[in-house]
Amino acid sequence: MTTYRAAVAGATGYAGGELLRLLLGHPQIEIGAVTAAKSAGSRLGEHHPHLVPLADRRVEPTDAEHLAGHDIVFLALPHGASGEIAEQLGDEVLVVDCAADHRLVDGNKWQQYYGSTYHGSWPYGLPELPGQREKLTGTKRIAVPGCNPTASTLALLPAVAAGLITVDDIVVVLATGPSGAGKKLAVTYLAAEIMGSATPYQVGGIHRHTPEMEQNLIACGAADPKVSFTPMLVPMARGILATCTAKLADPTITADDVYAVYQRAYADEQFVHLLPQGSWPQTQATVGANTAHVQATVDPHTGRLVAIAAIDNLAKGTAGGAIQCTNIALGLDEATGLTTIGVAP
Repeated sequence: MTTYRAAVAGATGYAGGELLRLLLGHPQIEIGAVTAAKSAGSRLGEHHPHLVPLADRRVEPTDAEHLAGHDIVFLALPHGASGEIAEQLGDEVLVVDCAADHRLVDGNKWQQYYGSTYHGSWPYGLPELPGQREKLTGTKRIAVPGCNPTASTLALLPAVAAGLITVDDIVVVLATGPSGAGKKLAVTYLAAEIMGSATPYQVGGIHRHTPEMEQNLIACGAADPKVSFTPMLVPMARGILATCTAKLADPTITADDVYAVYQRAYADEQFVHLLPQGSWPQTQATVGANTAHVQATVDPHTGRLVAIAAIDNLAKGTAGGAIQCTNIALGLDEATGLTTIGVAP
């Protein structure tokens, strides 16, 4: 059995910590260097006390020297920081970027929403998209999707692909926990600010994940999708609940029609769990699991589809998705080192 050696850059952050937690259970990936910027020189256990087997690891600087000599390099860095370091890594290394630097195929969109140097697009790491597994197989570069686009895309994919909805008026309202923003210090994320409160942010089409959502819907078959995206910060450490609505293409489409389409679309997807009709996704059911829980129905009063997905933003939304795609790229079973079983309560 082949064993691969992996480095994790940005190892002291939330995404880096989740990568390390999952990699500790991967039978064919050995953890090599763990790196960071400001935390270099410290012990990993100071940042992730739950990762007991790695507690005494020294955190090295994030540079090409310390990332060299690995088969896989996971980049869990801030947006705009991955492109430069990735260009210093050899073509023979599998580089998995958990930031946004290589997700968008349109450089103008990158400039509009991120405003820094565009480093080009890589194969996009959402295997459930049509034809995407073929693009990921054998690749040496993977762009891990944003957590919000992962949830909203999986909620809408079957409806778009089957032509159940019009795509010029898609509304996504999404609740997410503060871990999605990383470990940065900000008043917005203080316990006193978020406990007992729900707060919308980046309202009015300015959230950076909007063009990525639309790009994914194009990959599902949409001609010119328009997404109105409103995220909301809620008091839970991790998790996303995406509620997506769109006008039905045919007013005679029923809830049973929609459910049958979703059943066919996700019948063979081991990491997308379509709930029984009448049951609705809960974020608590996905904690720690590489699973999206999905449900869809019709609002006959407005003639709109309602599709909802729940994921763990750090698992299926980031680290779990990254490992799922890594398995595909390496020719391993897609589920290696991953679980569909959540942690509750």
